[in-house]
Amino acid sequence: MFNLYGAFCSSFFITDKRGQEGKMWYLDKRVQVICDELKKLITVKTMKFDKIRYKEGLFFYPREVQENGGEWREFYPEKMKWYGPDRHYWFQAEYTVPEELAGQALRLCVKTQIEEWDDGKNPQFLLFVNGEATQGLDMNHRLVHMTEAAAAGEKWRFDLQAYTGTLHAEFDLILEMQQADLRIEKLYYDLVVPLRAFSRMEKDDRNRMELERVLNEAVNLLDLRTPYSEDFYQSIRAAEQYLEKTVYGDMAGCADVVATCIGHTHIDVAWWWTVAQTREKVARSFATVLKLMEEYPQYRFMSSQPQLYQFLKERYPDMYERIKARIREKRWEPEGGMWLEADTNLTSGESLVRQLFYGKKFFREEFGTDSRILWLPDVFGYSGALPQIMKKSGIDYFMTTKLAWNQIDKMPYDTFMWKGIDGSAVFTHLITTLGVGQSEEDFFTTYNGMLHPDAIIGGWHRYQNKDINNDILVAFGYGDGGGGPTREMLETAKRMEKGICGIPKVRQEFSRVYFDELYERVKDSRRLPVWEGELYFEYHRGTYTSMGRNKRANRKSEILMMDVELLCTLAALRGMQTPAEELERMWKVILLNQFHDILPGSSIREVYEVTKQEYGQLARKGGELLSERMHLFAGEGDCVTLFNTTGFTRNDIVRLPEGICGALVDADGTRCPVQSLGAEAVVYAAGLPAKGWKSFYIDRENGKPDAARSVPFVQEGNMLETPYYRILFDDDGMFSSIYDKKNRREILKPGRPGNRFCMYEDKPMNYDNWDIDIYYTEKSWDVPAPVRMEWTACGPVCAVLEQERRISNSRICQKIYFYADTPRIDFETWVDWREHQHLLKVHFPVDVHTDEASFDIQFGNLTRKVHTNTSWDMARFESCGQKWIDLSEGHYGVSLLNDCKYGHSVRDGEIGLTLIKSGIEPNPAADQEEHVFTYALYPHSGSLRECDTVREGYCLNFPVHTHADSAFQPEASFLSCDSKNVMLETVKEADDGNGIIIRMYEYENARTQATVSFGMGYEIGQVQECDLMEETQGGDIVPEGGSFRFEIRPYEIKSYRVVLK
Repeated sequence: MFNLYGAFCSSFFITDKRGQEGKMWYLDKRVQVICDELKKLITVKTMKFDKIRYKEGLFFYPREVQENGGEWREFYPEKMKWYGPDRHYWFQAEYTVPEELAGQALRLCVKTQIEEWDDGKNPQFLLFVNGEATQGLDMNHRLVHMTEAAAAGEKWRFDLQAYTGTLHAEFDLILEMQQADLRIEKLYYDLVVPLRAFSRMEKDDRNRMELERVLNEAVNLLDLRTPYSEDFYQSIRAAEQYLEKTVYGDMAGCADVVATCIGHTHIDVAWWWTVAQTREKVARSFATVLKLMEEYPQYRFMSSQPQLYQFLKERYPDMYERIKARIREKRWEPEGGMWLEADTNLTSGESLVRQLFYGKKFFREEFGTDSRILWLPDVFGYSGALPQIMKKSGIDYFMTTKLAWNQIDKMPYDTFMWKGIDGSAVFTHLITTLGVGQSEEDFFTTYNGMLHPDAIIGGWHRYQNKDINNDILVAFGYGDGGGGPTREMLETAKRMEKGICGIPKVRQEFSRVYFDELYERVKDSRRLPVWEGELYFEYHRGTYTSMGRNKRANRKSEILMMDVELLCTLAALRGMQTPAEELERMWKVILLNQFHDILPGSSIREVYEVTKQEYGQLARKGGELLSERMHLFAGEGDCVTLFNTTGFTRNDIVRLPEGICGALVDADGTRCPVQSLGAEAVVYAAGLPAKGWKSFYIDRENGKPDAARSVPFVQEGNMLETPYYRILFDDDGMFSSIYDKKNRREILKPGRPGNRFCMYEDKPMNYDNWDIDIYYTEKSWDVPAPVRMEWTACGPVCAVLEQERRISNSRICQKIYFYADTPRIDFETWVDWREHQHLLKVHFPVDVHTDEASFDIQFGNLTRKVHTNTSWDMARFESCGQKWIDLSEGHYGVSLLNDCKYGHSVRDGEIGLTLIKSGIEPNPAADQEEHVFTYALYPHSGSLRECDTVREGYCLNFPVHTHADSAFQPEASFLSCDSKNVMLETVKEADDGNGIIIRMYEYENARTQATVSFGMGYEIGQVQECDLMEETQGGDIVPEGGSFRFEIRPYEIKSYRVVLK
């Protein structure tokens, strides 16, 4: 439809008299030589600073340096170094404009002689001029434009907040004031911009041939014999006028292909640096944007991640106000949706909701804007639940580039509708920008684009939907460690905005405008593709597992906050004040640590030292809030009250504190035997009300149950018989047989043991803590037989087998729980891991015939093929699941549950759960520590939709909270739903204080009529459906006392605002 390169850009062409011989004249090389010479001439004079003062230490403002930090010391650039890594300095110098430079353009240049590009690890500065934060300086931003016409006697004081980075040990510091010739600079860019397009043009492309001829004629007009002479400047003007007439005049205006460009800097909230360092990066990067906006009125910039704005607001409120002014001017675009660019594989459904809720709330309250794009350029895969979460959060568009990193399969299109598991569809566009000089055959594209003709043309060539669209999106600017666009990029934009023939025409515009226009252009096209299901990322599969301790803390914190919110809601109804600000602060700690290089385990060691402390503080504070509110409901006495925070009536094993023994007796006189396990006790408690509690008397004296019920287990040699199974163990302590007595079938494949630990050599090609490569199975070691194996408990509730294994330098200790009243088998595991670049997995080869596995994801589940028919199937050799994975055939299946693991593999009926990864970069000590986790085997009759796998996953993850020494309280359920396939999950106070928000989802892919009922005597005054942002959708629903009825679609998420009478 749009073919820029198969047609002439204009009728301006003149045939080269040399004909074919013109190819041998190397005119492009000649022009490049002249450009190189002009570039050198831009700097007319250089004046080095020889008087610099310094202090070591981290200060945020010049006034702090004056008030603190001891005496200034002299720094002599010719003789001295400053030293790193990971240190802060403050440098100060002054400059007075001399008479001879009056009226001249002046620039400050800061150099450290570090030339390799990695602005995350190299020295960086925040420059203050006369006390005001002015610009960031780094590898790619070395010049600060001070003035176009200096005034004699003008004084500047330069304060440099300096950070050494984490890579090098010593540095130079060279400060120079440069006199710049802006006339030469203008001509330089006028020439070099079209010249740089030649790398993407064929030699016989008529656009190239004509541009080459015109550029050559322009340099023929130059007189370079005596730079800065009158003749020199006359020739500069002649060449400039010629180019204005030709390249930027008669030949310009081509717009059959457009590149919509938006300034951008991707700032990883942590990675090769800490969150503390990110606070500094934000100030440096945003200061640079503001400075360049002063110089380039057409410059437009977009930045996501409200967390970054919050950092700036707290530390540099004056700079923050300047950003708000640019937002009001429509030059700075706050967009992106989430609180920060979070991982979407590991983050729970409710956490994804809060990412969007707090992200959109911040932009709305601070800037008066409504974010409509989910901007996730660098995230490692995209959950099939996301489209619905986006749509129900007021997000219309989705953008990423990361899928272009796929290892095996290239995404077949770049502009498409993305449908989630429930059928919700979101308009999606993948940025196709290439690196300068990068092959167009590469999959790889970048969100750190260079606004450079080579990159712009390459991005158009790489774009796959040319039949419906002629406008690509380019996010330009240095990123990952921040930095952003440069003057060179903006000078390039000024030329490309004129529509140079042979090059896509550039326009600078907001991403939101681009998406609105693109959607209108293609929405009715029959050729607009649709992608259904998850956007699986064929790379970085190790991020499901790296830094297991951190992932466990995230899972536990997510659940803790939901439990705290439920009990705060209940307590508020009884008059106890809710610490709303504290709850928001706690949530934001969780959201911060879900950043896509923190939660996945791909940051440096220091990052996880901080998260360990933060998660510990969350656990303590959350525990206090729970305890205070349970005490409100339970009172004081000699009973025990069990709180069930799940949305269904629960029959489960409950851990009790030490000292409770005998039996628990409920209000009906039903006795539940308590089994002591040393420091704790366990009981099987039935009928725990949904979102409620149940009290029990403690019968310590007559707690012994009758003999027939005492021990429902038979253990002889290597055999254990339970009410559910007959189990055989082999000589290595693994399960050689699990016979399901009720369903009369063997669970394991013949001759293949279950609960087999295996250690694999894990040496990926790249990105050690990110990747597991397909060849990891080439070398492996079965973990040897236990050095210790003994039955440590056998009572009325459970039998417990303890095993201790050793492999290499590591220990694995496991308690395997077999229960009398539930078919679940729990494997409570402690590992002291001391290996590097080795994976630990556990395997269960189940005798189930199926070609697909079901995985728990946020607000639902999905299936993935477990064969290798296609390259797409083969690429999913490691896949992400949340609380469980299930393999089922027609009338039977086996689920493997977990309480903090995410990486799974399935081949030939063998379920593998990845437990530990232990990569070495960027954290050489990753996973070198103690690990605690539990997984559980849950065989079941019927299909996944007929069994209790989903509920068992909740039971394993959501603890029953125990309040001992309580009064006896009547059994109570605050809230319940009558449909088994509807999971009532979230109960919280509305953010605006008006009512209660309840959230549920359907998980069997079944349209359902359901009823939600409030207990405890509460009646509904008003109920309204709302979206995930707590905005009302439609009118009131008519309640019936304490209940209301609704219809829920397959895999739909439903939220309601309820005001109780």
